[in-house]
Amino acid sequence: MRKNQPSGRRLAVVLAAGALAAGGLVAVLDSPASAAPSNGAYQLVNAGSGLCAAVPGAATGDGVQLTQTTCAQTPGQIFTLTATGSAYRLTAQHSGKCTGIRDASTSAGKAVQQETCTGATSQTWHLTTNAGTYRIANTNSGKCLNVKDNATTTGAPLQQNSCDSATTKQWTLRPTGSEPTTTPTSTPTATPTATPTITPTGGGGDGSGAWPTATGSVKLSSTQRVTTFDGGMKSYYGIGDGGQSESQDPMFEVANGGTIQNVIIDAPAGDGIHCLGSCTIRNVWWNDVGEDAATFLSSSSSATYLVDGGGAKSASDKVFQHNGAGTVTIRNFQVHNAGKLYRACGNCSTSYQRHVVMNGVTARSTKVLAGINTNWGDTARFSRITVYGSATICEKYKGVPKGSEPTKIGEGADGVNCIYSSSDITYR
Repeated sequence: MRKNQPSGRRLAVVLAAGALAAGGLVAVLDSPASAAPSNGAYQLVNAGSGLCAAVPGAATGDGVQLTQTTCAQTPGQIFTLTATGSAYRLTAQHSGKCTGIRDASTSAGKAVQQETCTGATSQTWHLTTNAGTYRIANTNSGKCLNVKDNATTTGAPLQQNSCDSATTKQWTLRPTGSEPTTTPTSTPTATPTATPTITPTGGGGDGSGAWPTATGSVKLSSTQRVTTFDGGMKSYYGIGDGGQSESQDPMFEVANGGTIQNVIIDAPAGDGIHCLGSCTIRNVWWNDVGEDAATFLSSSSSATYLVDGGGAKSASDKVFQHNGAGTVTIRNFQVHNAGKLYRACGNCSTSYQRHVVMNGVTARSTKVLAGINTNWGDTARFSRITVYGSATICEKYKGVPKGSEPTKIGEGADGVNCIYSSSDITYR
């Protein structure tokens, strides 16, 4: 066998432009103040890892570099967001110190640290919405708050780097003392074709809401190889046998760094979507999952795959199959009538460490949300999960060489591989 069986107010902060000034690139905020995030206490949740920005050990001294760690609303993880002109100050609540850039540097790779507040521009930040999260850019340098080496592991240090689409440069503001929340999902931008941009369907950012209706249909006779593709909410079908037979061709093959969005996939759907490297799958809906909905294939441990919005129905086996390395983030997604939403391959030709982050998933008639291989160091993190009926949140397996069958060795939260608390899961 080749594989295993896996109304809050709108925020519209726009980072419109940069202007050269003494000391570096200065970001300018064009949005009116009324569109800005509210002052208050927040956790900063990284979109790539699901971990929170923190002052390690809740230290109170100057010059302590921030890291990312498991979210727990403990001292060191809570930051006060305060408007200052057109920017914001981020103050560590436990120490009263400001989040700034070491030596007020404008260079990529410089540490993000806590330091005594002075009013310097290197201690203020601009926020801009980006596909449902925020980029947080330093006013003095114009560079974005990021995790070193785009790491998804606990303890990885935070630094500034050039702003791009990497998920580790995107953050959710989670108000303290509440269930996790997300910023609104913005309308995807169409590719430069006549295809119209479609506003994502699916409700309020928690994987619930109405299923979309196709604007038309397209029959495919062979795999479509794409880098950036906007399907205009048309239905695509025509490859494979419509069942679970192995080694079917995919409907779409997405290049490293590519994006596929606004697509409805109907039976026969072959092996769905293949991501050859880091990719974004945004507002894609599977009416009837064939072999798998999507398979993630990069051999790079730094690969990041984002499934943003959408949903999947009728997957008797798995929805998402993770054969390569890296981290899969599934957010604002709904799944109906499936075996597993996600499975880290337990008997592929190459054994990788794999990670999955689920944030804002609604599951109906689904047996398991994630299956991972603990002997290879896989992790699964969950927040804002809603389950109708019952489901196993996280199953643990012992991964084996190709040709053997992995053995299930447990299930449930453990704080090491399967990471969630009872407050992260809502049963209805």
